[in-house]
Amino acid sequence: QVQLLESGGGSVQGGGSLRLSCVASGLTFSSESYMGWFRQAPGKDREGVVCTDTGRLITSYADSVKGRFTISKDNAKNTLYLQLDNLKPEDTGTYYCAARRGPYGGTWCASRSALNEENFAYWGQGTQVTVSS
Repeated sequence: QVQLLESGGGSVQGGGSLRLSCVASGLTFSSESYMGWFRQAPGKDREGVVCTDTGRLITSYADSVKGRFTISKDNAKNTLYLQLDNLKPEDTGTYYCAARRGPYGGTWCASRSALNEENFAYWGQGTQVTVSS
């Protein structure tokens, strides 16, 4: 019943920026719901980018994107945003929005293994990000 719809991907040069959006239907933004962004480059496995609860936005970023990517949200629009700054060619890939319910408290993303795709039950269709040199 939860549906996720990503948008905002595109083609940019290195050093450029994009803002990805994920509209979540059937999911209440709170400290009992979590969302994440994953990406998959051509020929590579899908990797976690960031995990967050949807209440206070207690986030956990992959080391490769720390300081460059930033989570935000719009509660009224039930939308989670991922701001991608200082993009690098290695950021190229299909970006997927994911979500899960529970556990209560908003701190689950601090778990060492939170950014495993198996932890998320709901997935969007993906949006393509291409970064040229």
